[in-house]
Amino acid sequence: MGEGNFMRKTYVAFVAAIALIPLALWAQGQRTDEMPGMSSDVSAHAMHSMEERHMDMGPHMKMTNLRELKPGDQEKADQIVQAARKTADKYENYKTAVADGYKIFMPDLPQKQYHFTNYWYAFQAGTQFNPEHPTSLLYEKHGEDYKLIGVMHTAPKYATEDQLNERIPLSIAQWHAHVNLCVPPADKKRDAWGPNAKFGLAGSIATKTECEAAGGKFISQIFGWMVHVYPFEQDQASIWSVERQAHGHMD
Repeated sequence: MGEGNFMRKTYVAFVAAIALIPLALWAQGQRTDEMPGMSSDVSAHAMHSMEERHMDMGPHMKMTNLRELKPGDQEKADQIVQAARKTADKYENYKTAVADGYKIFMPDLPQKQYHFTNYWYAFQAGTQFNPEHPTSLLYEKHGEDYKLIGVMHTAPKYATEDQLNERIPLSIAQWHAHVNLCVPPADKKRDAWGPNAKFGLAGSIATKTECEAAGGKFISQIFGWMVHVYPFEQDQASIWSVERQAHGHMD
């Protein structure tokens, strides 16, 4: 292959990768003027806020309601767990995931769980559910290596609970969404960190009125619906752990 052809193909691949970012956000129901890119200040701020401290399912996290178990629910959930195990076995080595198109989200931000995201799968999840194509792979970092612990599926933020139930039974799993984010103005970024934070997903401000009065930018829901699956666990409560989902984002 000539150098010119190589450069053209590299450029096309780069443009395609960049183009998928707003498509993935659109698929999850996120306005691109609110979230111009996964590496934007707002996105980085949201992730840092989620890692800052535990929020006890407070005003910044919304959960779906548990439903009564219906015939077929457990079998359907078991099939999703089996698919997650198959995916986890394939991507035990994070380098394989990277080679297959998964990109680490905010690699320089210390996190309890690192999300390796496939933006094409995120785009697909906007209209259909494929248990073998999780939007993100969840890894814990150990030194310079990563250990895979689970997968994350997503759905558009405008999805109803009935629609989420069609993907994964709500009698088994609870989806979560990050809500009521007040992004601080440039001169108040310090007020987004620490135990007495006012802004961010760990802050005391949780309404549009309070946010605008403080000079911030209010986002009612950032990202779409999410649910984690920890397929290596041995019991249902641990496989679909709500507490672990919350701590994974926020500790």
